[in-house]
Amino acid sequence: MQLKTSLVVAAVLGFALLGGWELYLRSTKKTITLLDDDSALWAAQRHRVPQLDDDQVVIIGSSRILFDVQLDVWEEKTGIRPVELATVGSSPLPIFHDLVNNTEYTGTIMVGVTPGLFFSTTYPKAQPWSWPQARVDHYHDRTYADRTNHLLSIPLQKSLYFISAEEDETSDNVDLKAILSRIHIGPRGPEPEIPFPQFSEIETDRSLRMTAITAQDTSVANTVQRAWLSILMDPDMPPPDPESTTAFFLKDARKFLGRGGKLIMLRCPSSGPIAEGESKFLNRAGFWDPLIDSLQVPAYNYLDYPQLQGYECPEWSHLKYEDALTFTDDLVEIMLEDKTITNLKTQ
Repeated sequence: MQLKTSLVVAAVLGFALLGGWELYLRSTKKTITLLDDDSALWAAQRHRVPQLDDDQVVIIGSSRILFDVQLDVWEEKTGIRPVELATVGSSPLPIFHDLVNNTEYTGTIMVGVTPGLFFSTTYPKAQPWSWPQARVDHYHDRTYADRTNHLLSIPLQKSLYFISAEEDETSDNVDLKAILSRIHIGPRGPEPEIPFPQFSEIETDRSLRMTAITAQDTSVANTVQRAWLSILMDPDMPPPDPESTTAFFLKDARKFLGRGGKLIMLRCPSSGPIAEGESKFLNRAGFWDPLIDSLQVPAYNYLDYPQLQGYECPEWSHLKYEDALTFTDDLVEIMLEDKTITNLKTQ
């Protein structure tokens, strides 16, 4: 009898504590992404690629193209909703390699070129490579149990803040494991990294936008800026490797183009110290131009188009949602005029 009472009391206390934590999170201004952009969510979109026809578009790259190219606008203007496979903090090379060598897809792949990530490395254990490769590996290795678990988790993720847990360990996740990992007692150990606030919202098809609070509240944007600066000023950060990254990408690009695929390269806007650093250390003459000259494919650098310029990124690297809508509208219009992409609405 006492055991039964203890179980009931424990259950009530547990639900009360979880309920209190959930209410607290909802009452704060903390930016929390209800839906986790994890390997399972990515794999669900990767699973669609083998069934795509030649009119379809697949988007790969890092977070800039993920934030800045809005799927709703693209679909509204062309009748095509791209498949979103871009991944934050990542080089696009592992994902492009997987698409070229493990599918027969011959549609269009748009590649976002964020210089600091695209030209970063081909070293498998480096973070810009290992993160996207982990998603590729998960897709190929996932079981039916993995798929079922992901499908069942979606309603819970959309309903409860306290289970929010991005795979990015530098994010300010609010699940218990992440909170405990950020507790540092005493002077021992390295200085903890500045956590990135979760400043985006993502849908099940991985359509993503910057949160309104990031665009409106400078304290949130400033937190992200400080995190960027901590990375840029890290003395242990290895220099970019344009030779090996370009060679790796060109090999896959030529194979993809050779079988009839279409390739588009895109350089999205940046501003502030990040734009200044890219202009100084990752200048287009040494990085972008040699890559594009070697490919001879449609390439869109925001610096070349007045209608794609003039944006101020709230945290220096990504467009706020309203600007992303305009940017995508103008970009798609340019590509339609160039006949780079298909407009199913006019066929």
